[in-house]
Amino acid sequence: MIETIAIAIGAILMLLGIAGCVLPILPGPVLSFLGLLLLALLKQFSPPLTPVLMIVMAILTAVVTIGDYIIPLWGAKKYGTSKWGIWGSVAGMAVGLLFSPFGMLLGAFIGAVIVEWLVQKKKGKALKAGWGVILGSFLGAVLKLGGAGMMAYYFVRGLW
Repeated sequence: MIETIAIAIGAILMLLGIAGCVLPILPGPVLSFLGLLLLALLKQFSPPLTPVLMIVMAILTAVVTIGDYIIPLWGAKKYGTSKWGIWGSVAGMAVGLLFSPFGMLLGAFIGAVIVEWLVQKKKGKALKAGWGVILGSFLGAVLKLGGAGMMAYYFVRGLW
């Protein structure tokens, strides 16, 4: 009975972790790692959920989580976004999040473009900055989905 409840909680954490890769209000990879760790504890770190794998997954979780903050900034800077454009994208992302994950990306783009346009008065540069924000956010989400997907794979393997 307790084992079934623990597995169900782990599975819910896995699903929330995958959802958190596209919804910024949920720490996706961290939730996935917690689900995997719960199963590893339940199975007493038996293969494939060995202590070495869990350490690797903890490191992966940290790298992916840090990368999720760095990659969008890198994309924005690479395409010439100013600090004002970045703040505009964050504000737009917050507003867009009220609608959907797609609204979040669209809001980040619109926020960056509007603020860059107001600050620099150049439409082409503002659109380029908005594209940098979108590209960086997309790459960050892909990175998180890859990490969470790998943890979900090991979760399923650990059930057998």
